[in-house]
Amino acid sequence: MSAGTGIDELRGRNVLVAGLGASGRSAVEVLTELGARVTAVDGRDLQDVLPPGADLPAGVRVITEPDPTTLAERTWEDAPSLVVASPGWRPTTPVLAAAAAHGVPVWSEVELAWQICPATVRWLTLTGTNGKTTTVSMLAEMLTAHGWRAPAVGNVGTPIATTVLGARGGDGPGLDALAVELSSFQLHHTHSVSAIASACLNVDADHLDWHGSMDDYVDAKARVHHRTQLACVYNVADPRTRTMVAEADVAEGARAVGFTLGSPGVGEVGVVEDVLADRAFVANRQTHAAELGSLADLAHLGSGAEVPPHIVANALAAGALARAAGVEPAAVAAGLRAYTPGEHRMQTVATIDGVRYVDDSKATNAHAAAAALSAMEPGRTVWIAGGLAKGARLDDLVAMHREKLRAAVVIGVDQRPVLDALERHAPGLPREVVPAGDTEVMRTAVDAAHALARPGDVVLLAPACASMDQFRSYAARGDAFAAAVRDRES
Repeated sequence: MSAGTGIDELRGRNVLVAGLGASGRSAVEVLTELGARVTAVDGRDLQDVLPPGADLPAGVRVITEPDPTTLAERTWEDAPSLVVASPGWRPTTPVLAAAAAHGVPVWSEVELAWQICPATVRWLTLTGTNGKTTTVSMLAEMLTAHGWRAPAVGNVGTPIATTVLGARGGDGPGLDALAVELSSFQLHHTHSVSAIASACLNVDADHLDWHGSMDDYVDAKARVHHRTQLACVYNVADPRTRTMVAEADVAEGARAVGFTLGSPGVGEVGVVEDVLADRAFVANRQTHAAELGSLADLAHLGSGAEVPPHIVANALAAGALARAAGVEPAAVAAGLRAYTPGEHRMQTVATIDGVRYVDDSKATNAHAAAAALSAMEPGRTVWIAGGLAKGARLDDLVAMHREKLRAAVVIGVDQRPVLDALERHAPGLPREVVPAGDTEVMRTAVDAAHALARPGDVVLLAPACASMDQFRSYAARGDAFAAAVRDRES
């Protein structure tokens, strides 16, 4: 199915929206605007879900019920013919399980956006355990430098369905392309998207509590390549991402394009000395390469003399996607220079008594924390870690980066994943444990880290875990860390 073919199917249709977070509210607004009969359900009271001053469109039927089984029973009294599921809802929840039992299709909000999107809009999609937001933001800057209206959407920024509906309205200049960040949750219920180019940056254990197994998690990530038209981008250093491409059901003629931190082979993008080089999208790939930029274009993203390897990898992946869409090399370089990182990504908050405090609260899994720790000097890091491990083990993370650590401060309600890894792989490492019931958890953690640090050290918040056990989000966790550091500075 091509983009934009689902609008007539939605008009007058009885549609259930499961979950009223940001993507769920976007789906409700879009479906209502398109003439669907919408029922919206959530396990929380409406006042606990909607932002202050927000409301749902008139005519939307709302069901809130804390008991999942009762909620499913009430929901299916109206026999919906389509369900749009918010990413936080696991497929095993009674509402979605009932959809499967009734043979009712379940879409993500991304699938909804594809169904209503004008066919002229180019979709460039990417996923990965880590680096998604950085890469999609770099990509959006490249597309903008090329002269296109091409926002970063999906798992970042404005929900994609709202963005697409606004472009259809005719009040603005429309869209040329979309840089689409996709989580494994969103991909699970995305069926017919056919991107110009797609990428999976990396795969490591994450969200296993949601998916049920590593195989199911990898399968969800692999969906990013299905129906891709021109180029499937993979990470040469991560063989699983190459396997995803090899097994994907793609359009005729779509090809695999690798990105590597080494010298690129034919059909790859990579690094030659200090140049980002393209041997995938040039006329003679056997003998020629195009310069997509240099490490100097990324210098503003490093905290020292060198650009972190994961930043270079993200830039190469973004460049490959942009080149697949026809973006010239000069626009790729211009986009890299224009890109600025979002908050809570290796941000230096302050330096106090010779100790630098760095907020990388966005490191919500072991793979992301490993990237942060790899940039540290040996023996100079006081690591603040812990939260919701989401079923993942942290042994490899601690074993690989033990030499970077001076000490650790453990936070979170479930502290065993961090403590077990430290006991097995860093038994003599000094550590402090913040009680799970501490109402000033981050202030206590910063105080403990300050006592453990020495001049020249870094206190690094890179939790390797999700935040929702003690904070609203990773951003709230990072804000609490920054506030505690600044209080100590004053």
